[in-house]
Order: sequence, then C-alpha cells, then structure tokens
Amino acid sequence: MTEINLEALTTEESSRYDNLDEMSVREILEGINNEDKTVPYAVEKAIPQIEKLVAEIVPRMKKGGRLFYIGAGTSGRLGIVDASECPPTFGVPFDLVIGLIAGGDGAIRKAVENAEDDIEQAWKDLEAYDIHELDTVIGIAASGRTPYVIGGLNKARENGLLTGSISCNEDSEISKAAEFKIEAIPGPEFVTGSTRMKSGTAQKLILNMISTSVMIQLGRVRGNRMVDMQLSNNKLVVRAENMVMEELGITRDEAESLLQKHGSVRASVDAYRASH
Repeated sequence: MTEINLEALTTEESSRYDNLDEMSVREILEGINNEDKTVPYAVEKAIPQIEKLVAEIVPRMKKGGRLFYIGAGTSGRLGIVDASECPPTFGVPFDLVIGLIAGGDGAIRKAVENAEDDIEQAWKDLEAYDIHELDTVIGIAASGRTPYVIGGLNKARENGLLTGSISCNEDSEISKAAEFKIEAIPGPEFVTGSTRMKSGTAQKLILNMISTSVMIQLGRVRGNRMVDMQLSNNKLVVRAENMVMEELGITRDEAESLLQKHGSVRASVDAYRASH
C-alpha cells in the first residue's frame, strides 16, 4: 500500500481549537460557526477555476453530453445529492446529471469497507452508463487522494472525456488527474480531519454553483424562475400557479387549469401567449 503523508494535507491539520471535550455547548457551536465563516472565502478564490470548467461543460451538454460526479464517502454523497436535485428543480431527465459513489448505492447510507481504495471500480461504474466523449466526469475528494476517484479520472481522460476535480488541498492527486481542477482550501476542520464539515460545505457550495450555472446556460431558468420544475407536491404546485399568475396576469383558477393541461410553468406560459 502506498504510504500516505497526512501531515502534508491541509485537511488533516490540527484544529485551531484544543480541548473540544471541555467546551460548553455554546462554545462548541460558536467555534463551529467561526470556522464555517471561512468557507465562502475559500470558494470565492476558486471561482476562476469553476468558471473554466463550466465553460467547457455547457457546449458538450448542448450536444447531448451528460455530467457525472464520482466520489467516496461524504464527497460521493454530496455528488449524489446535487445530481438528484437537478430533475425536480430544472425538469431535466434523471440520466442527465448522475452521481456515483464508491461501493454503489448501498454506500449512500452505510460505509462500504475499502470501496474507495479500488482504483479500477469508478471506470467500471461509468462504463455501465455507456459513457462517451461528450460526457463530463467530475471527481470529488476533500483530501484529493481517493484512489476510486483518481482511477476514474485517469481512465476518463484517457478516453477523451472532459474531466474536472473538486478538492480541498492544494496540488492534490485528483487535481493532477483532471484537466480542470477546482481547489477550495478552507483550512483545518473544527474536529481535526473531519472533512464532512468545512470541506464538505465547500464542496456542496461548488456543486451548487456548477449545476446551477450549467442549467441556466442550458436555458432551464427564465428570468430568475425555475420554469421547468416538476410539480411533485402541493407547495410546488402553488409556487407554479403564482409564477403563471404573475407572468400572465390571470386568475389562480386559470393558472391551475393551464398547469394541469401543460405540466410546467414554461409550457403553460408559452401556450397561453401563443393563443392570445
């Protein structure tokens, strides 16, 4: 097994706080909050890197490409969360943005022993989706050294796919494996090495930025509205009715009728305008 120099990783640096077990609840909460405040600034510094990757993703997706996230543990779960929220939010197919986690779907809820150490498995997981050169693979790993992710990125790049990485250490192994790296360095965790905290938050913010900006560029937002969102519960139906009413200046009953007939805010607005 390759020797791992944890001391070289920012994500493994000792917490700025000692004796956490002697703190009051208020002191713990304030300490966590103070550390969390550093995360947006770390992400802000990475915006030029995020911009470069998004600019490459969009034209590929306009031609039929898909977006894949690969990761292990918390990083893998964050990718799955972001991917799973794209269909209801933006009305895209469930196979347009796909999150894969080391160990398979069972690892979403429960850790799978040694799954992240398999350097071959990510590419096997990707191949199950008939992956092709218009697709994009983004590897997510707070440490930047997860074998599952490194192996997947290397194979994806060898096969001509667009590759990106999200890590929380400088000059990480996944940064070297990907064509476009994103590195947000929020510094030591409140609990030493617990990258589900600040690093996880940084990764989630970056994933939000990537998927949202891509979807806007793909025309899935009109103005500032989610006009293609799925009307899957009462709250979303009422939100859609309000959007249609405001856009067209019609009554709620009329908006409800349009949505029942056409299924989305975009289709309802377009159909109404076409007939008036």
